Amino acid sequence: MSTQTSDLLAAAAPRTVDVVRGISDDQLDLPTPCSDYLVRDLLNHLFQVVVNFQGLADKRQVEWVDKPDHLGDGWRDRFEVETDRLVVAWSDPSTLDGVSPGMGLPQPVVGGMALLDLTVHGWDLAVATGQPYHPAPEAVAELHGLVERLGPTARKMGVFADPPPTPTEAPVPDLAHLLTQTGRTPTWPQTP
Repeated sequence: MSTQTSDLLAAAAPRTVDVVRGISDDQLDLPTPCSDYLVRDLLNHLFQVVVNFQGLADKRQVEWVDKPDHLGDGWRDRFEVETDRLVVAWSDPSTLDGVSPGMGLPQPVVGGMALLDLTVHGWDLAVATGQPYHPAPEAVAELHGLVERLGPTARKMGVFADPPPTPTEAPVPDLAHLLTQTGRTPTWPQTP
């Protein structure tokens, strides 16, 4: 990544934290643009990403199989604390050296994946709960290259859906293009 990963995470994190703080308990069972996830499921997934990518910054093996419920008392505050820890975990330039033993990918790509989840799932949660979302422009700009590189493999593995069709004559703003490349419809939910 051309900009230090921790700087990008530090720019993106507060925007997603604000969205998470804005989710009310009565919104936890709403659908999201991630068709397999309700809001509660996506929050738990994003919590796990934020925690596990702290370990990946230190080149440790992490556990993805267990799916703990992170939404107990004080979960909004804990999400902010864990997100701050994620930024700190990637702040040492040596975290970008080498290959992740658990994922087999270059560490800069792994850090970019954390940024991608934080940014895109911030949007997912915002639109699912009717909140505004303005991602960090520098994060979105950086993520285009990552999604381009990872896209074909991610689609084969079912991590990304195929990009929905977009009108070729319409200009595509950066976030809309990024969302499309991860298989999302930027105008979600579609109205009949």
